[in-house]
This record gives sequence, C-alpha cells and structure tokens, in this order.
Amino acid sequence: MKTTRRSAIAAFGATAIGATLSAPSVLSQEKIEWRMITSWPKNLPGPGVTAQRLADRINTLSGGRLSIRLYAAGELVPALEVLNSVASGVAQIGHTAPLFWAGRMPAAPLFTAGPFGLTPLEHITWIDHGGGQALWDELYAPQGVKPFMAGNTGFQMGGWFRKEINSLADIKGLKMRMPGLGGLVLARLGGTAVTVAPPEIFTSLQTGVIDATEFLGPFSDMAMGFQKAAKFYYTPGWHEPNGTGEAIVSLEAWNALPDDLKAIVETACRAENIFSLGEAEWLNAEALKRLQSDFGVEVRNFPTDFLDAARAATRDVMDELAARDELTGRIVESYRQAAFHQAQWSEISLTAFLSARNPA
Repeated sequence: MKTTRRSAIAAFGATAIGATLSAPSVLSQEKIEWRMITSWPKNLPGPGVTAQRLADRINTLSGGRLSIRLYAAGELVPALEVLNSVASGVAQIGHTAPLFWAGRMPAAPLFTAGPFGLTPLEHITWIDHGGGQALWDELYAPQGVKPFMAGNTGFQMGGWFRKEINSLADIKGLKMRMPGLGGLVLARLGGTAVTVAPPEIFTSLQTGVIDATEFLGPFSDMAMGFQKAAKFYYTPGWHEPNGTGEAIVSLEAWNALPDDLKAIVETACRAENIFSLGEAEWLNAEALKRLQSDFGVEVRNFPTDFLDAARAATRDVMDELAARDELTGRIVESYRQAAFHQAQWSEISLTAFLSARNPA
C-alpha cells in the first residue's frame, strides 16, 4: 500500500502523541496539594521554622508539582492531634515529635530520644545504619503513617526551674512538664510529670500550674520566653540527649506518589534534619550567652545524687518498657545495642577530644 506524505505525517503524529501521553515524565506532571499540620507555634525558632523550611524544600525540589501548605498548631488541629489527623486524612503530612505518642505507642519516644541515651549523631547512625528506620516504620504502619527524621534540635537542656534543685530531695512533689520516658523516670524519683502542649507551656510555668519545664535548647527556649518565668536553667539534659523531630506522612498519600516525588520528600527530610542540627548548635551557643548576660539566667548543674538516681531509674523504666510487647521489646533492644555499639568509639573520639581541647 502506497504511503502518502499526509498519511505518514498523521501516523507519526499519532505515534508521537501516544508516546508522549504514556511517558512517565508527563503523566507525573499532575500537581498535588498537601496540607501539613504541626505541633509547634507558627515559626517557632527550631521546630516551627524547620517545618516551614521542609514544606518549602519539597515545593522547590518538586518544581511545584507537590505543593504543601503549612498549618501551625491550633490553626487546623490542636498540637497533640497531629498523628490522629494525618492518619484520618485531615492532612497528608505532619511535623511533630515521636515523644508525644507514648500513650498509643510506648516505644515511640525512643525515636526522639531516650534518657541517658543516644546523642544526636549516634541517633542518626542508629536510624540510618543500625536498623532503627525499619523498626520505626513497623511501629507506625498500624497508625497509617510513615515516619521520617525531619529536624533535630540537638542536645537538650535539663529544664527551667522556679526554685533551686540542690539534692534529690528537692524533686519530691515537683510538678514538671516532661513528656516521654523522662517523665516516667521523674515520677519514680517522687516528681510529677505533666504533659503540656508546646503553645501552653509558658503560661503554665508563669502561673505556677507547673514548677518546672523542659523543652529544647537555649535558642528555642528563649523564643518561648521561659526566662521570664524561671531563672534556674539546669544541665545536662539527661532525659533527652537528642532532639529528633519527625515528618509523618499518610500511607495512603505516600503510596499514591510517583517514585520521583517520594524521593524528593525523603531527600528534603534528610536535608532539613542535618541542616537544622547544625543550626541548633550554632544558635544555642549564641542564645545561652544572651540568656545569662541579658536576662540573668543562672545555669546550674544537676546534683550528683539526682543524676545517679535518675540513671538507675532509667534502667528500670527501660526494662519495663521492653516487657510491654514483642515489638516494643525489639525496639528497646535495638536502641540499647546501638548505644553499646557506639559507646567505645564515642568515648575515645568525642569525649577524649573534648577533654583534651577544654581541660578542666
């Protein structure tokens, strides 16, 4: 059959159109809009800023194909309803912290920090190289969400106190905002652990609803205004030696993404996680000086008898946590093994170096 110029062009055009329509690069150009909800006040230095940067990173890296609109705590849902709301589809992604979900998943706080546990770098190492991410995914899957490390506020401070802590006896009857596993340890020492959402902490401390609070490090704490309500700032942050925040993504929304957008979300989370850790280290050093020079804050060390008792109580809390159920037991064991695996290297590298650089 003789092929005319017109029929050849028509055939080529049909083939080209068909190929174009079936090409993944074109099919994936559909714009997707997600809502992000957070547990943080709007633009709170530290996690609030991190959440906005994460949304911006995803928007930019995807060329606008995945657009995320951020809602701070209380704008769409309360601060402590982020997990429920992402799981139920109110939003497709949330920025929050695993320690808030202890009531539903007892092992969840370990993915933020464990008392006397992993440092920020050790924690990242556990998640990425020690099996932590697989356990985290397994824990959260029944909730209908997928977790990512997506921000780190670094080493925490031990907290703000309205009165001095001179011995373990001063903990008796103390009402302190302290979620997560640290709160369980505090209770064993005679204190009362109170859960207060981040936007409500300052008022609770100022009005005496609580006697003390922990939150993050100097920069975020100063932005929250705690120095106006308490003058004694204690170290070390034994209860949370790390500050991993999480992005939780609805599994339904996650599974609907093309592979390249999944890679963009994961890459943006990784980038923000390490960027925010460096930011926290820099700004915490700066803010600590300001708290002392401009606001008269007194930085104190916890008394030895308190730390000794807290360390012993932590072992008991972790043992009891491990006995809760099979998955929780595996998570506790993995966390402990990661600490044991990295302990010698951390001691002869970081601890030895800091002792040499800054001799007493």
